[in-house]
Amino acid sequence: MRYIKLKPEEIEALEHLLKTRSNNTVRKRSQCLLLSHQKRTITDLSKVFTVNRRTIERWFDSWALKGVQSLCIQPGRGVKTRLRGYEKEVCEQVDIHSRNLKNVITYFKEQHQIRICKKTLQNFLKEAQLSLEKSPTILKGQTQQRRI
Repeated sequence: MRYIKLKPEEIEALEHLLKTRSNNTVRKRSQCLLLSHQKRTITDLSKVFTVNRRTIERWFDSWALKGVQSLCIQPGRGVKTRLRGYEKEVCEQVDIHSRNLKNVITYFKEQHQIRICKKTLQNFLKEAQLSLEKSPTILKGQTQQRRI
């Protein structure tokens, strides 16, 4: 059985975070540490918070090393965009191929071995806010008919 032993000032800080923080992750981890201090087992905590036992153990290890800073989500989590660093090239390819995104996807697959779907490219264009004259039809996934 592993329990976290907290000092009175740590208990006060965790209770304050539990009541005032808008970030659900910080509140959940604070509550977990407080419950552990009250002698709740890791198995019970994993059921309460619907996470794996190993996750609770990692929270405890992180608390022992970093203290309050361990409660926040660390930067750099999540999937990284595959097109980071290619903003200029994406812009050029979209202009060259008359905004036909399938051709842009094919180009990146052949030239850079980067496989992306149309939705990923659309999201990249939207998030990067590239200096393109964006057609609303491209962002909706429809093709635009040209009139002569």
